[in-house]
Amino acid sequence: MNEYKNEIKIIVNTLKNGGVLLYPTDTIWGLGCDIFNEAAVDKIFKIKKRSKDKGFVLLVSDKEMLAQYVTRVHPRIDSLNDFHKRPVTVIYNHPVNLPAFLLSDDGSIAIRIVKDEFCQDFISAFGKPIISTSANISGQAFPASFSEINGSI
Repeated sequence: MNEYKNEIKIIVNTLKNGGVLLYPTDTIWGLGCDIFNEAAVDKIFKIKKRSKDKGFVLLVSDKEMLAQYVTRVHPRIDSLNDFHKRPVTVIYNHPVNLPAFLLSDDGSIAIRIVKDEFCQDFISAFGKPIISTSANISGQAFPASFSEINGSI
């Protein structure tokens, strides 16, 4: 974490002040914000021109953080994360300690323990999950690289 200590301070400050991040997730380039800041979540909907009936994935730094927001951690989450080369997103029913505006109509939420060390470090430093969604206008292709991100993002 020391190699990007200043970047993490800037990210945490941005999140605490209701900002939106454009950052490389462990899958694709994404947009993120504080899950508890409804105004920041609304900014992401506006940036993406996305319907509010579509949910987001929440990113957590580790299993301990995950356990704070679900009633039951998937019993094989460690082996699933270790076995798969790509990160695993799990749909959890009946999450806890999350704002209602984040939940799907059936009350569930998608959560992923990040594998990327940089994401783990800044989420851990922030101390709570963040929203994750692709850095594209809704309906357009996902950006595989920074140069593919639409300028309006």
